[in-house]
Amino acid sequence: MRTAPVIPVIVIDDVEQAVPLAEALVAGGLTVLEVTLRTPAALEAIRAMKQVAGAIVGAGTVTNQQELADALDAGSEFIVSPGLTEPLAKAATREGVPFLPGIANAGDIMRGLDLGLQHFKFFPAMAAGGLPALKALAAPFGQCKFCPTGGISEDNAAEWLAFDPVLCVGGSWVAPKSSPNYVEVAETARRAARLGQ
Repeated sequence: MRTAPVIPVIVIDDVEQAVPLAEALVAGGLTVLEVTLRTPAALEAIRAMKQVAGAIVGAGTVTNQQELADALDAGSEFIVSPGLTEPLAKAATREGVPFLPGIANAGDIMRGLDLGLQHFKFFPAMAAGGLPALKALAAPFGQCKFCPTGGISEDNAAEWLAFDPVLCVGGSWVAPKSSPNYVEVAETARRAARLGQ
């Protein structure tokens, strides 16, 4: 979460795009890449992206223990989930893999703390009340750090990053799903990498 200010949230339909996309993002300074398990190509894309020098590749949209096992088998170096369940959290802890579960309310955070977690994905960030909601949630939980995801854009990312408990943000704007122009992706990544400065 401290490696780069923005974690690209990546949806891969075509494995052929995986390596050039990862190379463009890393060249732009975004080395932590979250490949969502939303497509049949996701696990193969993780394997391919792992070969890109400097890339730290993890799996997103992990919702159960089988997906966790598949993601780890593909070489995922971290796990992101849209929510927080005890079985998934315990399995990730048992595997010793960095785990970023989604939270949207105080009960989620308290359940996470009970499971020994202090780092959370605030999701869906904008739909769950935006920055005012996270500020209210973070106040009683000073030990917690957050990665807001969901509705974060180039226009509002800096505002989120200026809030101290936010270590990074997740965003799909740096890695558009349509067949990307990799020169443009690298330039967008460069702008995103400067957001935290």
